[in-house]
Amino acid sequence: MTQEIGFIGVGKMGAPMAGRLLDAGHRVHVFDARRDAVAAMVAKGAVAAASPADVASQAETVLVSLPTPDIVRDVALGADGIAAGRAVKTYVDLSTTGPRVAQEVAASLAEKGITALDAPVSGGVGGAEAGTLTFMVGGPDAAFARAKPVLDAMGKTIVHAGPSGNGQVAKLCNNMLLAISMIGTCEAFGLAEKLGLKAETLFAIASKSTSQCWAMTGYCPVPGPVPSSPANRGYAPGFTGAMMLKDLKLAQQAAIAVGAATPLGAEAAALYGLHVQHGGGPRDFSGIFEFLQRK
Repeated sequence: MTQEIGFIGVGKMGAPMAGRLLDAGHRVHVFDARRDAVAAMVAKGAVAAASPADVASQAETVLVSLPTPDIVRDVALGADGIAAGRAVKTYVDLSTTGPRVAQEVAASLAEKGITALDAPVSGGVGGAEAGTLTFMVGGPDAAFARAKPVLDAMGKTIVHAGPSGNGQVAKLCNNMLLAISMIGTCEAFGLAEKLGLKAETLFAIASKSTSQCWAMTGYCPVPGPVPSSPANRGYAPGFTGAMMLKDLKLAQQAAIAVGAATPLGAEAAALYGLHVQHGGGPRDFSGIFEFLQRK
């Protein structure tokens, strides 16, 4: 069924997601701080909006895909934000903000009669373009049921993780584990190279052995074994090192808040911090392979 849908934040991830909604026949109202990003979506059939409040006055369901928790909070609750919209009933945050911010925003929007879902995604730009993303959704059952047809147009796996904030919990745990496994994969391939074992040979063995993981078989950080991986495109980003560092910091904040032991998560955050400091922020997060080799 065709819907009036709002979409705020049409950057590298948001644009292909909004494009999938257009392809599904929905009327999509878009806003972004970058006018060129909005113009690109209008050229594809979207309707430009003047502000987040304007988006939320045109559509009952509003999705946001934004880079930081502070921006999410401002767009949702600011003076000209979603809370000021006249039509919105369901707010869906596709960003990674952490459970505390998700719960704070949900409580504030509930006072305005707006139901919030936190629905961070996994799959990167490639998954957004292909419509194969995974959505981890926190929030009320009824709101999840209303939003699921919209999410189905953008993803392949949509999981209701429980109450408000649980989508963020799932995303932070997922990305912490991904970062740890990526670093381990980089170390193994780096050691193999220095000991004279070709990457293709290690891949042929390890991808069928007990060390098999997605960081290796789906996103190998060295050129050659997985042709579709960023390593074969100069580490052009699907998911940047800076964004991975942001998620690792959020995971550490959450771990400290509840007293969870995450020593490898803490070390991954420290290593990605160094990687970003040395220029790895804009490149794909798998580019930490080159940083580890240099350092």
